[in-house]
Amino acid sequence: MAEPSRKRGRPRSVPDTSGTIQALDRALDILELLAGHTGLTLSEVAEKMDQSPSTVHRVLHTLAARGIAESDQATQAWYIGPATFRLGSAFMRRSGIVERARPVLRALMEHSGETANLGILNGQAVLFVSQSETQQTIRAFFPPGTRSPLHASGIGKALLAFGRPEILRELLEGPELTRYTEKTLTTFEQLHEDMARTRARGFSFDDEERTRGMRCIAAPVFDLSGEAVAGVSVSGPTHRIGQEHVKTLGAAVAEAAAELTKALGG
Repeated sequence: MAEPSRKRGRPRSVPDTSGTIQALDRALDILELLAGHTGLTLSEVAEKMDQSPSTVHRVLHTLAARGIAESDQATQAWYIGPATFRLGSAFMRRSGIVERARPVLRALMEHSGETANLGILNGQAVLFVSQSETQQTIRAFFPPGTRSPLHASGIGKALLAFGRPEILRELLEGPELTRYTEKTLTTFEQLHEDMARTRARGFSFDDEERTRGMRCIAAPVFDLSGEAVAGVSVSGPTHRIGQEHVKTLGAAVAEAAAELTKALGG
């Protein structure tokens, strides 16, 4: 599911006081922008980043020299380059969770008939790192690298309910939570009530809270120290995941998450 558009980059007139390397920060912002679109021209990148075309031109060509970005000469559009796959693969090798999750996700997809997902905590969001996609015509799709808000996703709510208390506290102390649909949970009371229900039944339930017409059921995966480090979910349209199916699907998702927890030594 597509995320809301990024905010424009920092105006050039604002001094950098964060201790970061401004040029590197700008390059990474541009790379993230390219990753979220299917091709942007130089002028489009400059406009979205609120940067001069000459500055963006230098950044893009620097990234292209490393294979991190590339352009289509016919359309003049810029894309992320093949080197980003190598970098992403290095991140995935840091943990064996993706490899160990593959058969678990496939079995869960075949059992439920819905797309099965694996996500990990990434700041104030869930980062989807693997998926076993159903062949149903109408289906949920979260390609690896997609990020979803903690408060409006099945895996996110599972990690909030079973994860470290400070994760939820930092979320609630931060900026106002984005409302995506009329069912999105955006208040302290709503989230705490939902967390209590999630802990009691062993799985979370996203009932059209991010996208109308879509539901998601998720359960946490624990590591050797007992920390919730990931989540497993199934997601699909409401006409297939009815309220009457939630308990049965929840049990299957929780069982899959427990199987992956065991494989990780948790």
